[in-house]
Amino acid sequence: MYPADLVKPMREDLTQIGFEELHTADAVEQAIAKEGTTLVVVNSVCGCAAANARPGAKASLGNAKKPDNLVTVFAGVDKEATDKARGFMVPFPPSSPSMALFKDGELVHMLERHHIEGRPAEMIAENLKDAYNEHC
Repeated sequence: MYPADLVKPMREDLTQIGFEELHTADAVEQAIAKEGTTLVVVNSVCGCAAANARPGAKASLGNAKKPDNLVTVFAGVDKEATDKARGFMVPFPPSSPSMALFKDGELVHMLERHHIEGRPAEMIAENLKDAYNEHC
């Protein structure tokens, strides 16, 4: 587990733009079960989360269509919530960071770490926007 002071600015990078932090398995279940579309960002302390994932997720929200719900879990901090979120992302293996778009509780789009690492935030944002345009 990472110290709270270390991850606070990484959490706030998403919460300050409207993402809801989920800390429990029950909260994850409730969020994914919501009607409409839900973007789940599995946040991380790694460099690709800071340089690519979080900026890409933020930039994707400049789209005309966007998810109804924005939530995040933090790998290495909120273990119960992260494990539950990853359970909904099967058959994709656990990875951090990652992003999943759900529609009416069903996984419709997934970005794994290997889709994020080494790719510019703009490319990640465009990938998400394409998913929003199709599913939102």
